[in-house]
Amino acid sequence: MFELIKLYSDAAVNQHTGHTAIGLLIVHDGKQIQLKKVIEPMNNHRAEFKAAIIGFQQLIKLQINPAELIFFYTDSKIVVDSLNKQYAKHFEDDVDTLLALQSKFTTVVNTWIPDSQNMGAHTLALQALHGAN
Repeated sequence: MFELIKLYSDAAVNQHTGHTAIGLLIVHDGKQIQLKKVIEPMNNHRAEFKAAIIGFQQLIKLQINPAELIFFYTDSKIVVDSLNKQYAKHFEDDVDTLLALQSKFTTVVNTWIPDSQNMGAHTLALQALHGAN
């Protein structure tokens, strides 16, 4: 029997210092895996793509069964819109990388959620960001 996987990603950028961080929350088999990481400085849109990319890299690293249903949640409309269109004018490399990672799984459902429903990943990103300052 296959379980479903929920992956939540978020990014945080300090506009004053340029510090950038991501937060990931993976829910699988009733367990939560929380990841937070400071990444190289970049704008918020690119950081949101980077968070999603690292999230899918983590699923692969965890050796998640490719046949399991993956629900990917982000509060970044540009990430979800770009995945659905399979194109982003200024983020083409990021979209291509993310689509290639997602293609390793049979079914991925990309869903935009409001900030208020992404608090787990958001809090992790902020914790990493505050640790960088």
